[in-house]
This record gives sequence, structure tokens and C-alpha cells, in this order.
Amino acid sequence: MIPTVPLLYHSRRLAPDASGVSLEVTPEQAGWATIRFAVRQLAAGERWQADTGGQEQCLVLLAGHCRVRWHDAAWHELGPRAGVFGGYPHAVYLPAGTRFEVVADERSELADCGAPSLASLAPRLVPPDACGFEVRGGGNATRQIVDILPPSFPADRLLVCEVFTPSGNWSSYPPHKHDVDNPPVEVDLDEIYYFRMRDPEGYAFQRLYTADGRFDQTFRIGDGDLLLIHEGYHPFVTAFGYDAYYLNVLAGSRRSMAAADDPRYAKIRAAWPAPDPRVPVVPPPERPPGR
Repeated sequence: MIPTVPLLYHSRRLAPDASGVSLEVTPEQAGWATIRFAVRQLAAGERWQADTGGQEQCLVLLAGHCRVRWHDAAWHELGPRAGVFGGYPHAVYLPAGTRFEVVADERSELADCGAPSLASLAPRLVPPDACGFEVRGGGNATRQIVDILPPSFPADRLLVCEVFTPSGNWSSYPPHKHDVDNPPVEVDLDEIYYFRMRDPEGYAFQRLYTADGRFDQTFRIGDGDLLLIHEGYHPFVTAFGYDAYYLNVLAGSRRSMAAADDPRYAKIRAAWPAPDPRVPVVPPPERPPGR
């Protein structure tokens, strides 16, 4: 059920030399019991200390260069990353009950993704060469998928990936949903889309609709916006001239990405033209031998 809470959130702009949270959505605000999400900026030299408590967290470096450690152990580097269009992601997974610390070597932006968890798991660095690479779709529905915490990752509930959609292209297409626990066909997942545009003046549109027509709304998306997906189909398209990025964070009934296409448009999968040659938008890094 789509609750009567705001679904679209806008980031606030922080000065380049400031530290703070530019966007935050709690489970209470979202009307669900799963995902917490924030975007945190750390000025050069700034330190952030916290404890995951009763949740697992994934920190994804959006821009900058910083170091992270947990339980006062060794430091690990995140970055450098010029921005989401400037290179592959650097991330770290922190399970429940983990004290951690982040120090910014330069101005850094981090996406802080969380979900309730009591599982005893190990913290783990996720470097760029451990992230996935997939070209999905075809023609002007081609996009690039970069898995950070896929279903195979040893986490409890969180699933995280980045998606790059070239100018004028469709993504999350054909329209699909994941709001019914019916494995292996579909699982029930809450989801956020956090958007960045290569040009901050760029814009895009995301439609959110249910099969029975109870809800059907199209949202204008700008740089730094966030959209909540409780249920329903949710295709996305970016305007001509503006490459788009979004960070997907999902959590729900199972660690699976199983989704069901809108049957009216599912036939499109069998008729994809050749992939758009502009993909990959961000080339994947070379992987060490054996990985």
C-alpha cells in the first residue's frame, strides 16, 4: 500500500567547506520499517564517528577521498572519486554493532544506507574492482548497472547498486515491480532512488503506478532528489542532453532482486535492438587476476 507520506525529497545545498547532512529520510518519514538513507558531506579534515547499533550500513563514496576504520582497527581508503560520473564506486559494508570512524582527506560526500539488522556479520571494504558491471536493455533503453551489494554479498537485508542512464534513455524498463512475496518470480522490496545529473540543470521523469490504477503519478526529477518506492511499477527516463545517475537501495522480505514486469510491456524484452554505444557511461576498472 502506498502511504500518505511525501514520496519525493529534495537535497539542500551545503557550502563546499561545510560539513553536514544534505538529505535524510528515516523509516518513520518513509512510512516503512526497512530503509534509512542520508547523504553526508565532510569538509577536508573533518571526522565522523558513529555506531551502527541495531542496523547494518553501507557507506558509498559519491565524491571525494576519505579513510574509514571500524572497532579502532586499521584505516582503509575510500576514493578518490571525482564524482559519480568520474569513476566507479568505493564503498564499505558495516554490520550491526560496529563502531566506525571516517576522516575526510578532502571534501567528501557519502551516501549512508541502512536497514534494521541483528545478524553477526563481518565488516567489508567494497573497492571499485569488486563492484559489478552489466549493460542492460537496448537502443534508447540501454543503461549500465553497477552492483555494490548484490544478493550474493554477505549482508543481512541491504541491496545496493548504481545505475547510469545516458541522455534521452529509459531505465528500469520495461516497467517492473517488486511488492509481492512470490519467489522466485518476485519478492517484496522497499526501494529508494537517489538521483544525480551530470549537469546539475538536467532533469528527468519517473512514473510510479499500480496495476489496479489506485495510484498513477509522474515525478519531475532533479539533481539530488530522492524518490521512495513502496509498491507499483516505476519506469524512469532522462531528458535529451542530460546523463542521469541513481543509487538504488532496497530491503525487504528476501535478499533477491526478483521483479515482475508489467505484462502489457514485457514483450519488449524479446525485441531489444543493439545496445546504445554510449554505454558504459563510466568504464569499469580492470580486475585483478582471479577476481
